[in-house]
Amino acid sequence: MIEPDLRDRILAEPERLLDDRDVMNALVAANERAMGENIVDLRGIAMQRLESRLDRLEDTHRSVIAAAYENLAGTNQVHRAVLQLLEPTNFEAFMAALAGEVAQTLRVDHVRLVLESLQEDSDTDPTLRRLGDVLTVVPRGFVANYLTNGRNGPGRSVVLRSVTGLAAGFYGPRAEEIQSEALMKLDLGPGRLPGMLVFASEDPSQFKSTHGTDLLAFFAGVFERAMRRWLG
Repeated sequence: MIEPDLRDRILAEPERLLDDRDVMNALVAANERAMGENIVDLRGIAMQRLESRLDRLEDTHRSVIAAAYENLAGTNQVHRAVLQLLEPTNFEAFMAALAGEVAQTLRVDHVRLVLESLQEDSDTDPTLRRLGDVLTVVPRGFVANYLTNGRNGPGRSVVLRSVTGLAAGFYGPRAEEIQSEALMKLDLGPGRLPGMLVFASEDPSQFKSTHGTDLLAFFAGVFERAMRRWLG
């Protein structure tokens, strides 16, 4: 027998029992035990299946919300980085912002701008030496070869991957630290050789081929337009 006070409370607010999953499961289980083993309660089976579907739906819902927040955070990061990139008034400050503020905002360990050149002695340019390793001048054809990892065929404009065997020659002493990279091909305008913007990370999971590339493609589009302004 149920105590009178408890019985009165249940009769007064029965919906509170319906909202409590643990209580409802206990009632269904008690009902099945009362019916015996030779009787199958289809309603109980249906409820269990609905609960399983509800659990899966809730997990999916949480995953979608988490992905949405992550995408929003990534969008905000890129927007801040773009504003930082447009602030400098000269090329050296532009490159310093790229290697400093922009890299910190995007949370990457290493940033490098790669420009192809037909001049073999371009490394002796004093301006390039002042910029340090944020700017690398390479022979013609290097960008396409690095993007495709030495394979023939057209490369994608944005590539996310773990570092390959080419990294040893590209990153030099830092090659052992770098674990993943984002490569963005740059169109610097008619009559100019292509360039490449590189984001490198010590985290092997930061840049994977399964990740989306829309935000990086947008950032690369802004960057190449800014570069055209500096190139004249």
